[in-house]
Amino acid sequence: MKVWRMYEWVIDMVVEGMGRIGWALILYCMISGITDVFLRYVLNKPSLWIGTTIQAALVLIACMGGAYALNKDAFVKLDLFYARFSPRKKAVCDIITVVFTFLFLGVLIWKGYSAAQLSWKLKQVTPTAVPIPLYPIKTLIPLSAIMVLLVAVKKLGNDILTIIGVNHQS
Repeated sequence: MKVWRMYEWVIDMVVEGMGRIGWALILYCMISGITDVFLRYVLNKPSLWIGTTIQAALVLIACMGGAYALNKDAFVKLDLFYARFSPRKKAVCDIITVVFTFLFLGVLIWKGYSAAQLSWKLKQVTPTAVPIPLYPIKTLIPLSAIMVLLVAVKKLGNDILTIIGVNHQS
């Protein structure tokens, strides 16, 4: 049980860090978006790079947001039925649906790794006036999927503990 608590703690800390990075990226997108509009429409001096960096930041936010949302139970569920379930019934429901999560994440890791590998091989950059390397961003797709997988394993473990009646906190 001590090892499980340590696993949970490490996952929580990493995901919390990802959430803080995501928060900073959202702030960057907002400030940059406002700056881009000001430059374009007030000063009539459009930026060559702001839009591209905002797109890259949004990809990173989406990648990191999955693990953060899953860890915080922020994904939408069919609360019409789910909310009325007992903790044990919710755990059983989650265990059944986690199979699909694992399948999806397996494909995302597999295909994301292939895309990242090809991107590194080609040293892929954005086709814009200011080329931004895409290979680090594409590398984060399978890495983020692995992090979501680790969070899903944590959730699965806690669901199993709930079913067998072991007192735990998630």
